[in-house]
Amino acid sequence: MGFNYHHEDWLDFPETFPGEPFIATETNSSLHSRGHYDMPSDSVRIWPKRWDIPFYDGNPGNTCPAYDNCRAPWGSTHTETWNLIKNNDYMSGMFIWTGFDYLGEPTPYQWPSRSSYFGMVDLAGFPKDPYYFYKSEWSKDTVLHVFPHWNWEEGQTVDVWAYFNHADEVELFLNDESLGSKSKPEGRFNVMWRVPFEPGTLRAVSIREGEVVAEKTIHTAGEPALIKLKVDRETIEADGNDLAFVSAYVTDKDGNLVPNADNLIKFNLDGEASVIATDNGDQTSHASFQSAQRKAFNGKCLAIIQAGDKAGSVTIKANAEGLPEAVAHIKLSSESGSGH
Repeated sequence: MGFNYHHEDWLDFPETFPGEPFIATETNSSLHSRGHYDMPSDSVRIWPKRWDIPFYDGNPGNTCPAYDNCRAPWGSTHTETWNLIKNNDYMSGMFIWTGFDYLGEPTPYQWPSRSSYFGMVDLAGFPKDPYYFYKSEWSKDTVLHVFPHWNWEEGQTVDVWAYFNHADEVELFLNDESLGSKSKPEGRFNVMWRVPFEPGTLRAVSIREGEVVAEKTIHTAGEPALIKLKVDRETIEADGNDLAFVSAYVTDKDGNLVPNADNLIKFNLDGEASVIATDNGDQTSHASFQSAQRKAFNGKCLAIIQAGDKAGSVTIKANAEGLPEAVAHIKLSSESGSGH
């Protein structure tokens, strides 16, 4: 038997349906804009207050916080849902609404929002912070994910979260001064520090039995100075269909992602391929997916390159006003099996 939402009724299931197997068939409806953070992070926002009441509150720009602290009224946070599933053996699993953002259902907002906020991954394929929550619980990989960015107003109090695994605790440092070590509280899957902002460097160290497991550093970023390109594959098939996904990051001169950068990035190619789509994960963007240019959203955007039908090399160029050109390369191969 399956429940869609109604997590408040799950604990009654064994009594109501004795001996029946249970799966949570649709859960969460937690809301996030990648790279946007509202504090206090331990206060949950229910947006809208009720499904049938129009929502006129929220944030300027129609954003939702990327902490796990905003949900639809019929849903639950990732923490609430996974707590129940993980700690009750008769609950066989859950289906999360949703893995990815998608066009339509722009809860909690109306126009100009045009895509959902539910995903752990945005519409462009960039992970939001809850992605790392699940990775820390499910993956065998070592995870230490620290957020948010470290560009704030002097003296502003900032909630710093860390998702981690394979460790007992995490110690946080601000400009090499320890802010203390923390272990996950009962019923939580993250640790949190409330930190008065000062520019510089945040450094988190996860520790198991006194040994360092992982380390993560976040720097206060300067002004946009560079575009960094990352291609998902070096070689794709020259079959007229195969795709390469090119992520573009706006960074400062030292390579730190500029968390609020919105530079317009124009993509062009030399070689037998074409830019067939761009996106940035902004739920309010009305730019055509088939455009060869895209504004960065919180420092990132994506271009999708489609191969032509001739083998060779392709040079990908990315340009934005006032920034030096960035270049990346892919190969088009005619050998069977070189693509996906």
